[in-house]
Amino acid sequence: MRCFTGVDLGSTTSKAVVLDERGETIGRGITNSRSNYEMASQVARTEAFVNAKFTLFRRALSARGGSLGLAEALERSFRQEQYLAQLRLLERCARSELDGARYDAVRAGASKRLDAVFAGMHEDAPLWFLPGANRKSDFFRDLAGTSWQVRAERVAGPGDGGIALLMALYDKAILRVENEAVELGFDANIDPALDRVLASASSDRDACRAAAEEARATVLEDVRSVGTGYGRARLPFPKDRIRSEILCHGLGAHAMFPATRTVLDIGGQDTKAIQVDPEGIVSSFQMNDRCAAGCGRYLGYIADEMNLGLHELGPLAQRATRTVRISSTCTVFAGAELRERLTLGEKREDILSGLHRSIILRAMSLLARSGGVADEFTFTGGVANNPAAVEALRGLVRENYGERILNISPNSIYTGALGAALFAFRDTAREDALAKEAA
Repeated sequence: MRCFTGVDLGSTTSKAVVLDERGETIGRGITNSRSNYEMASQVARTEAFVNAKFTLFRRALSARGGSLGLAEALERSFRQEQYLAQLRLLERCARSELDGARYDAVRAGASKRLDAVFAGMHEDAPLWFLPGANRKSDFFRDLAGTSWQVRAERVAGPGDGGIALLMALYDKAILRVENEAVELGFDANIDPALDRVLASASSDRDACRAAAEEARATVLEDVRSVGTGYGRARLPFPKDRIRSEILCHGLGAHAMFPATRTVLDIGGQDTKAIQVDPEGIVSSFQMNDRCAAGCGRYLGYIADEMNLGLHELGPLAQRATRTVRISSTCTVFAGAELRERLTLGEKREDILSGLHRSIILRAMSLLARSGGVADEFTFTGGVANNPAAVEALRGLVRENYGERILNISPNSIYTGALGAALFAFRDTAREDALAKEAA
């Protein structure tokens, strides 16, 4: 099967989208960005092709009358295999760091503690992938970090300085894990995942195995890849296969919602206000790319200051009884102002409500300079998944422009990657048409 890939290498996350030969999305992948942009791109692409294989698996299973519940169980089991593969790499890296460090006085004790930590982490692994498991993140770094800290605190004991050593080992080892290749693909991990699921399945066993074999046997030929995003210049693609974020977000939003005329993208590092024509071609735009204030990274900083998960900020802000006026959204001074507000007795939820409103006010200024808010209006980027940001945006758009249709896709974070994949698809179609004419 011929496929077309778009990669959006962002400052906080890297995304990839795979289209089939009809230009329809069959796979999406995401990973946390890291210093090695080429590795981040590779992992996001791998995840997108894994997702594409599971799309093919579900289609094949459905055609055989199998239960889609079994498909969900297989995907959870597969994710567990991926986690275990990375956990084994983490263990090798941690032991290597311990052996190479100047810890002669405590190396023996630290080695025993590592044994206990990893034994506990292997016990924890299946729990992350149970149905309905409460995972704050799907990224290995976050899951492994949580499990490591809990297990390290148990083996170190109260007041034992060994916890500092164990956490230092984790910090060094995780950097190596994120920059070393580990096989996370479908073919390498599907067999143990399938065996685990079929061992407890009471029906559809033959259909499930046959569907998995059909998905494995389908060759996904990556005909063309196009890259975009904050780190696009670091992607290992030819220059003619790199597109600007503005063009990709405009085209991606238009593909999701064809009546879109205005696009607002709030990503980790920048905010983009874009106007597009009926074909999804950008007609004007404004972009804040010189300061992280009002972007996802700013919210991440606030989450760290409040010791909250990023996903917890929006729901907590929605519980506010009043909106605190925030004088500045400068990331540099965010912590100081936050602590000052808390010292004055302000509630966390009221402060967060004010922070979200302040962020959206900055975005509204960009929208006004780009040409205003037309109907329909599409909100993309990771911040589009924040309910308090969406609520503030709806209110401010209504105040300034009247009622507008506001589109938000559950897959909004993939908008730029989708636009890049569509460029890959269209460029190939154009080349094929020219070649056909020449023949």
